[in-house]
Amino acid sequence: MTVLGDTDEAPADVRALATLPVLAARGPGSDRVGRTASLLDGMPVELGPHGWRLADHAGVDLERARAAHREDLDALAVAAVGWAGEIVVEAVGPWSLAASLWLARGDRVLCDDGAVADLGAALAEALTRRVHDVRRQAPGAHVTVLLAEPLVGQVVAGVLPTFSGHARLRAVPRPRVLEVLSPVVAAVRAADARVVVHVGTAVGGVAPAVLAGADGVGLDAGPWDERRWETIATAVERGVELWQGLPPARVSSCAGPDLVALARLVAEPWRRVGLPAADLARVVLHEALGEVRVDPAPPAQRSVDEARAAGRNLRRTALLLAERAAG
Repeated sequence: MTVLGDTDEAPADVRALATLPVLAARGPGSDRVGRTASLLDGMPVELGPHGWRLADHAGVDLERARAAHREDLDALAVAAVGWAGEIVVEAVGPWSLAASLWLARGDRVLCDDGAVADLGAALAEALTRRVHDVRRQAPGAHVTVLLAEPLVGQVVAGVLPTFSGHARLRAVPRPRVLEVLSPVVAAVRAADARVVVHVGTAVGGVAPAVLAGADGVGLDAGPWDERRWETIATAVERGVELWQGLPPARVSSCAGPDLVALARLVAEPWRRVGLPAADLARVVLHEALGEVRVDPAPPAQRSVDEARAAGRNLRRTALLLAERAAG
């Protein structure tokens, strides 16, 4: 209810999107990898010493994760009565999931081509169900699925360590990345939902995301890099939305959060690469994706007030960009 209420309070000039919260602090099964893996039919998972792994049968870890899903949907049904708007559902994309999950007896799922194919197919079906579940609980919702693929750059570069840590898994060719990603994107779009593929800092993942048919591509903000922004410009010129992940605003005890600096992280490279200022209004701002953890360590916690403050900062930063686009 808090998330939907804050979204409704956004300025009229700002496109506000509610996000189905990922409350990882609830414990194992509520983290990004565990939440996504628990959606897969026919591929049960459990929590091992190195993180989530495929299991021979369903157990308490899987049931805990699925219970969290049910709780989230029940809460959404109560909060979304009479509400209409855009809602974002996060999930880990097929390649970052394959890089994060371990085989029941062996290395990462990534090293088994057959397991990767099965995982991609299962994820496509799972996300289709997830979209329908969200829309059933919130009939006024326009759903966007945010596929978190921050490890795709490491997958393509072949730098992910093996189980022993003494070697690296082989690089995955870009055509193969597209071969597995495209059906997942197509399945979500067939469910009448939009898809954004967020590649973290891996600019090499932008082209596969665009070719796979994603409506938007997400990147975390970073230092000026001409090649990176030329890649972004190519995507934007093809009509693909840019979802820009921003770090927390620097806060001064006197002046408060430095939102101008956040807006500058987008506006300056946008101008330098020659994109039209008017199109700045199409950029979607959100918190930086960061890394998908592959270990079961608990995440850093923050209060509800801190999360709401971060959301307000993003909305106010988006308003600054809208003003630049209009001027």
